[in-house]
Amino acid sequence: MTAVLGLCSYTHDSAAALIIDGRLVGFVEEERLSQVKHTKAYPERAVAWLLKESGLRPKDIDVVAYNFSAGRYLRAVPCASALLLSAETRGRALPRALGFTTVALRTMARERTLAGKFPRARVRALLHHRAHQTYAFAASGFEEAAVLVVDSLGETQTTTIAYGRQPVRGRPALRTLHAIDDPASLGYVYGAVTMHLGWRRGDEEGTVMALAALGDPTRFRPLFTQAVRTTASSFVVDPELFPPRTLRRGAARVTPRFVAATCPPRAPDEPVEQVHRDLAAALQERTETVLLHLARVARQRTGSNRLCVGGGVAANCVGIGRIVEEGLFEEVFVPPSPGDSGTAIGAAAAVHVATAPQRLTDIEGACYLGPSWPSPAVDWARWPGLRAERLTTDRAEFLADQLAQGQIVGLFQGRVEAGPRALGNRSILASPLSEGVVERLNATVKFRELFRPFAPVVPEQRLGEYFTLGQAAPFMSMASRVTTKAREQIPAIVHANSTARVQTVRPDDNPLLHAVLDAFARRTGVPVLINTSLNVKGKPICGTPEMALDCLAGSGLDALLLEDWWVTK
Repeated sequence: MTAVLGLCSYTHDSAAALIIDGRLVGFVEEERLSQVKHTKAYPERAVAWLLKESGLRPKDIDVVAYNFSAGRYLRAVPCASALLLSAETRGRALPRALGFTTVALRTMARERTLAGKFPRARVRALLHHRAHQTYAFAASGFEEAAVLVVDSLGETQTTTIAYGRQPVRGRPALRTLHAIDDPASLGYVYGAVTMHLGWRRGDEEGTVMALAALGDPTRFRPLFTQAVRTTASSFVVDPELFPPRTLRRGAARVTPRFVAATCPPRAPDEPVEQVHRDLAAALQERTETVLLHLARVARQRTGSNRLCVGGGVAANCVGIGRIVEEGLFEEVFVPPSPGDSGTAIGAAAAVHVATAPQRLTDIEGACYLGPSWPSPAVDWARWPGLRAERLTTDRAEFLADQLAQGQIVGLFQGRVEAGPRALGNRSILASPLSEGVVERLNATVKFRELFRPFAPVVPEQRLGEYFTLGQAAPFMSMASRVTTKAREQIPAIVHANSTARVQTVRPDDNPLLHAVLDAFARRTGVPVLINTSLNVKGKPICGTPEMALDCLAGSGLDALLLEDWWVTK
């Protein structure tokens, strides 16, 4: 037996995954258990669950696969140091050199810490983009594909194009064909503007993406065309607008020239004005343009008609939807956890592929990978305002009844989903036919900005009735344009840009959710529900029964289906 533990920790979105003899045993983000959103702490709870689930002890782990390679950070230092020859750029280059050196030394120290936790294990430091690439390709199940990874920063890489191929003889091949290094970073630019607009970088880029639909991109289009300029096979970022990063906390991410050309930084509690909407619109438009450019380069470089996309920028569902719409590829795939947490799976998978003969299993299309509580042992006294009863009727029929009557219901069932989207196991469901449902969800349940849309979920076989996407979207990864039928029947799920971030469901993927959709359709004639994550703004998706009950008690949810317990206020 060979056990490979994959880790993402010490940066953000801490997570752990375990592969035993090529089989993905499980994966979970630490925040789902610790209740600290985007935690960068060592994933102690996640690792403990994986060991318990597999019946292993720390000494049984053979390899710890870590999702960063410290030595690669040092590659950035000579480049920055060379700039010291010019006195004009000394003030910019020295902090950059010091920042990358500090991160490299800190990462090396963390690798030594990991070795101390697992007495027999070898620690393998994986190139960050290789972890992203491996996960995106392995989870797709494609025999061959182009693999595009776009994020803020690996070690020095920000964008890579690779070609993946399953083995004919020997091991799978995954070869990087093109790489773009920092400071040319699409993720960095999006995060910088997110901060400038008053939202949290690394957390609320989706809010800016939603805001973009309400703005006019023409006002700042020339600025962003200059800021992120495409070349024949790459792109560059203008340092006069976005200064090269230093990896030091508190460093400025936009220049005074950018501020002068746009608007002063917005404080989080200040009103959102038209200038903010227009800035978000121009940012989103340029992001989509550059993503399409990179997708074309990937198609040209690999010759493949399938594309896998990973990295934090892959969470930009509108951009991914544009790639699908463009028709460059027969199929586009984004794994359920495209951001850094998913590199825990990718790191473990990369080590296995490189060292073991068995083919990876239980990874293709897998999203329900975390802990479950089939018979939750709940101390109901902790929530005196709640009332719980055990359901003896069919859960799908009962839940469809409640939703058809206008109830907003939390759904907690089975194993925790991987990634940032609720996919029916830790979800809040609502009828898109209920009057004012979007406003009620934003104002009293999720406590978030009123302009933010909600995603629809639909049986895969009925996708074409309401959405023009043309392919399955099981992980809610891509925005789709809507049909006339959707506009007429369910306008609540249509955003201002005439799109919806759709999730498709097959009976085998999530039997209960699919059955609820069927039952709801029999009652209303519409096989579509609103599906949003079981949490409130600023909190992680509820990974445990206790977190779910806290969410019910502290929000405007009407009820919670906790496995077979119906819990109301």
